[in-house]
Amino acid sequence: MRMNEPRQKLADSEKITINLGMIDLGQIDLLVSEGFYSNRTDLIRTAIRNQLNTHAEVVRQTVARRSLVLGMHHYSRTDLEVAQQAGIRLQIQVLGMASIANDVSVELALATIESISVLGALHASNAVKAALAERIH
Repeated sequence: MRMNEPRQKLADSEKITINLGMIDLGQIDLLVSEGFYSNRTDLIRTAIRNQLNTHAEVVRQTVARRSLVLGMHHYSRTDLEVAQQAGIRLQIQVLGMASIANDVSVELALATIESISVLGALHASNAVKAALAERIH
């Protein structure tokens, strides 16, 4: 069953926090001050993309093997109601971002979502996340 594409504008990035040693941070600041990168974030994003490119084949194979949906996937209340009427229990597996609409009730989520595995970010109401906590891997 193919769920609808996002109907609303969703964030295209997620904020993370990392801890770096002072020497690493100093070297980053040096490269920024020398003009190699526009700021710390630019260097860190570039380094991450380079590592992801290095391991792109492993990522591709793992996505296929684990049957992951790649990208942003939105589940609306209507999507879940259709699944419920069809007697389908969803096993959500996403590499990227999965979002569950804010108007999805806890009862509907519990009735239709068997499991959630998201490598990236899961956006849902706090109530739905709490209700599905044991089903989120």
